[in-house]
Amino acid sequence: MSKAQEIIELFDQYVMPTYGRYPLVFTRGQGTRVWDADGREYLDFGGGIAVNVLGHAALADVLARQASLLVHCSNLYYTEPQGQLAKKLVELVGIPGKCFFCNSGGEANEALYKLARKFGHETGRYEILTFLNSFHGRTLAGISATGQDKVKKGFEPMVDGFRHVPFNDLDAVASAIGPKTAAILLEPIQGESGITPAKAEFLRGLRRLCDERGLLLMYDEVQCGIGRTGEFCAWRAIAPEVTPDAMSWAKGLAGGFPIGAIWTRKPYADLLGPGSHASTFGGTPLACAVALAVIEKLQKENLMTNARHLGAYFMDKLRAIPAVREVRGLGLMIGVDTDQENKPLITKMAAHGLLAVPAGTRTVRFLPPLNITRAEVDEALTKFTQALGDT
Repeated sequence: MSKAQEIIELFDQYVMPTYGRYPLVFTRGQGTRVWDADGREYLDFGGGIAVNVLGHAALADVLARQASLLVHCSNLYYTEPQGQLAKKLVELVGIPGKCFFCNSGGEANEALYKLARKFGHETGRYEILTFLNSFHGRTLAGISATGQDKVKKGFEPMVDGFRHVPFNDLDAVASAIGPKTAAILLEPIQGESGITPAKAEFLRGLRRLCDERGLLLMYDEVQCGIGRTGEFCAWRAIAPEVTPDAMSWAKGLAGGFPIGAIWTRKPYADLLGPGSHASTFGGTPLACAVALAVIEKLQKENLMTNARHLGAYFMDKLRAIPAVREVRGLGLMIGVDTDQENKPLITKMAAHGLLAVPAGTRTVRFLPPLNITRAEVDEALTKFTQALGDT
């Protein structure tokens, strides 16, 4: 029995089958490359689903340095890295506000739901409008907020207070707002369902509706944020003037180390006061130190500019491939539609040494590190074209 098969059988026996896994076992990574248990090399353009913004093994030094100082400290006390990270994030947003830290995108979105309910509580409002084909995490409230029926099956009844309306349809949103509505939540680029950006006029219209009717406008930037679109905040790549009232981040924020966060602008930044929300592991010195290092590299190495330029190059080249039907995205958040179902196609891509991520049924997602090179993009294009040609 091979080492890979031993590990797969270990999973079969002891790990809950909550994922549809590809039969690949990875043991190490460096930059944009990973190696499996048999020593085979792959070009990783899935990036841990938009997590590994600096590639693999890029943060060992900062992890070791902070681990030798202070790994965890209760939020009953103050630590410098958390304060520094909050300040940095507020500066990057460019709007006065405050941050709350947790461990994941699902938790960050939970904080947004609670913020919206706290905001609307005195007026009896608790409903959040979300969008068809959205994805907001796997918690019970997260699947209730998600506009895809497949994630809800077997977990009914859903949490009350969420209604789904068509994406990029401002008239539908205006009609759906009712006396119980407190907020609107959307991904500036819908990720899990196939990489669909919001239209600039749609975001402008949502901001206008929220201002007119006293609602919070909240962005879920768990997948599309942290520089992936070429801007730190994805909404700035679409309609830079349409500022939200709150937003969530996770995935790439610490480049592979677990962290989630929300930012909320004034005057809503103090709505969640002492005792109203918490996270034992939220904002640990280790997580915050790593996130600060990621942001520093994004800025010093001009990686958001790299994402913008190489993303445009990659999408132009993808559109020139005859078997490609449509390409959508911004920066290095790219969805490619073909006539083939995506999961068998991704298996063929892996056979050629290229990793990517499925979305929907026919979309292949490319979410590579933001520090990729043009040569690596060209290599990915060659491998993708070869996979498309396999029968």
